[in-house]
Amino acid sequence: MNAPVTDILPADLTDLSDSQLMKLERKIALKHSGMFPWLMVMWAFGNLICWLALWPLVLFDYIPLWLGFLIATINMSLVYLPTHDAQHDIIARPGQKLRWLNELVGHATSWMIVFPFQVLRVTHMDHHRHANDPELDPDYTSHAAGPWTALWSTIQERQPKGQRQHDYLGSLDRNGRQDLILLSIAYKLAFLAILFALAWSGYALEAFFLWWLPYHIALSYLVFFLSWAPHHPGTKQGRYQDTRSWKSAVGNIGSMGMQFHVVHHLHPYIPLDRTPAAYREMRPLLVARGCDLGEN
Repeated sequence: MNAPVTDILPADLTDLSDSQLMKLERKIALKHSGMFPWLMVMWAFGNLICWLALWPLVLFDYIPLWLGFLIATINMSLVYLPTHDAQHDIIARPGQKLRWLNELVGHATSWMIVFPFQVLRVTHMDHHRHANDPELDPDYTSHAAGPWTALWSTIQERQPKGQRQHDYLGSLDRNGRQDLILLSIAYKLAFLAILFALAWSGYALEAFFLWWLPYHIALSYLVFFLSWAPHHPGTKQGRYQDTRSWKSAVGNIGSMGMQFHVVHHLHPYIPLDRTPAAYREMRPLLVARGCDLGEN
């Protein structure tokens, strides 16, 4: 197979062994990692400040509630990816000077979508270890036959009898983090208590349109683009088979950078904003490995 010449890849990959291909793959991955992810840090706190500012702006009639709702929905949809980079220690690894910032980014924003950061980290690491495993992948319930089925499934899974919550509990139990089960319950109860207090104080519509409804819309959006789409059809397991590259109708920004999710699963230490460049340079290697690259 012929591949385009780059500063790392040779023109012909045909006769290279698996170990040689892996060495080239890692060399490209290291080229696109190790830099401080300024975008994610600014994204995390800028998004948080924007959402918090909506409350006085709406309550004191500086902006209409409908506009606050639209902005809040965007804010909620933008919460997860900075915490995701923090889950992978991309901002700073344990023992590094800025480790506190990595953890702060994770904790300071994940509460907006009513999840403890530690729960997201434990379950997401399980997802990486067991992607597409029906017994061990906590995100396996996001699998669906098609996009509309996937969206409907995200709603069903938030009902009391949904399987996803049981899969998350199972992940926490397997990893010896039963303490996080109580913390998760506390987050949910605190969320309901805040909504109730706002409604009791005469701000039921504000609570509904600035948090409850944007939260549920964002969860459907996040599960669809961050879980279903990059893993569909989700029938294969293995390093080069459990995820894919794909062409999104709403583009890379609209799909939160997930068009190149195959690179993230292979090298999760690469910052989100570097995955497109890493993918383009790594693509001949991915073709050689038999990855599902869609139309990218």
